[in-house]
Amino acid sequence: MTATNQKQLGSTLWKIATDHLWGAMNADDYRDYMLSFLFLRYLSDNYETAAKKELGRDYPDVGGDARKVPLALWYANNVDDIPEFEKQMRRKVHYVIQPAHLWNSIANLARTQNAELLNTLQAGFKYIETESFESTFQGLFSEIDLSSPKLGKTYADRNAKLCAIIQKIAEGLPFNMNIDALGDAYEYLIGQFAAGSGKKAGEFYTPQQISDILSAIVTLDSQEPKTGTKKRLESVMDFACGSGSLLLNVRKKVAQAGGTIGKIFGQEKNITTYNLARMNMLLHGVKDTEFDIFHGDTLLNEWDMMREQNPAKKPSFDAIVANPPFSYRWEPTDALADDVRFKSHGLAPKSAADFAFLLHGFHFLKDEGVMAIILPHGVLFRGGAEERIRTKLLKDGHIDTVIGLPANLFYSTGIPVCILVLKKCKKPDDVLFINAAEHFVKGKRQNQLSAEHIAKIIAAYQNRAEEPRYSRRVEMPEIEKNDFNLNISRYISTAVGEEEIDLADTNRTLVDIEKDIQKALNTHNDFLKELGLPLLPAR
Repeated sequence: MTATNQKQLGSTLWKIATDHLWGAMNADDYRDYMLSFLFLRYLSDNYETAAKKELGRDYPDVGGDARKVPLALWYANNVDDIPEFEKQMRRKVHYVIQPAHLWNSIANLARTQNAELLNTLQAGFKYIETESFESTFQGLFSEIDLSSPKLGKTYADRNAKLCAIIQKIAEGLPFNMNIDALGDAYEYLIGQFAAGSGKKAGEFYTPQQISDILSAIVTLDSQEPKTGTKKRLESVMDFACGSGSLLLNVRKKVAQAGGTIGKIFGQEKNITTYNLARMNMLLHGVKDTEFDIFHGDTLLNEWDMMREQNPAKKPSFDAIVANPPFSYRWEPTDALADDVRFKSHGLAPKSAADFAFLLHGFHFLKDEGVMAIILPHGVLFRGGAEERIRTKLLKDGHIDTVIGLPANLFYSTGIPVCILVLKKCKKPDDVLFINAAEHFVKGKRQNQLSAEHIAKIIAAYQNRAEEPRYSRRVEMPEIEKNDFNLNISRYISTAVGEEEIDLADTNRTLVDIEKDIQKALNTHNDFLKELGLPLLPAR
């Protein structure tokens, strides 16, 4: 499917959402409904493809008739073989969907306005949550309230609304559609919902253009970025993963270079967004054994895996990316002060957990790994506890690059942000500063980074190249002289020098202009004299 077709598909689904759900509920609510239906379509397509392969010639041929469900026919005619078939499906695709819960069965109920659609859909979601994945996806649809009054006052009203929505989605999604295209459509919708959610969007979505920068940076070799994208990353982590889009972008970047990732890890505090991330992984073809997304508080380190006391078993990651909530208020306690993640550097202030998020991720970074995190500009220059943390990170040689981005790139805030690149072992003793704040395309709602802007940032990082008013390598003595303040304007001047004026040349030009004026005046007066009209006064 081409990029144009993908966008057209996403636009079709977006229109369905706005036509049928806009007004009755906010963007967050209809996002959850639409994405859940899209996910059910994906699971169904994936399952039926695997079933067709498993059953071979025994798989019923319905001649492309979307109104017929092949597995329903097979189940009806092979009752004794169902247990063995489902056992094989659990082993091969790790889940089972009953024929009545498959997307085509649900879509058929919608087409005929069947009164049992709502009950069937509820039963299907429950089955997927509690039985299909052996509790791995417990609560996956927990935020989907099919009995919500926002869908209608009575059961009949809600059922009719769902019939209309699902029928439109079924019409908008081709019957023989490429499964991979569903992942692209899902990603497009997440972006659209982020735009509609405004400030809340920062909870679950990192704009694609910024995601591209982070993904490119962490997939380059930590010591020799010039060698290009690494062919193998054993593990990738995003401890504030939102919908998982940033992690998937890292995976895509490695795949484009012909490489692979061992396993993807993510953590998310918001239950709805956590469910979005799990759906997003599967929709993009990541098997449930290839990722682990945990629901819990990162700052409190609620994930048991991350609290391993044995240093030999402590998890660590090749690449860490993150777009945590900016200047998040938290509760730094005495217990956290003694936490192994923070005690060497100190606790971030109560008013801004930015450095707490950074230190959490940095603690789990491999010695040869790369971490790229998006933070507000304040982390570069604020004093107090943040200055002490920043100073230690600099003295220990862990801050590799500071990238200043333009303002108004995010849905959630208009402030300019920066990307900090950290490494536990880095070759150069200097810090690379990249001032990309003035390189953007002005937009109505959000500013944009073009492909050229993104490539320029990545090239500057990869080659550690210096360019006037854009990038500069700064030695530690100069940073120390500035009291470890990393404000980019201290190291890269953005002032435009005044152009020198050659006074003698300018005078000659003015004399020539004066002669031309006098000549034109004389010519004009000659015409006036012939016509017997008053002459223009001499200069």
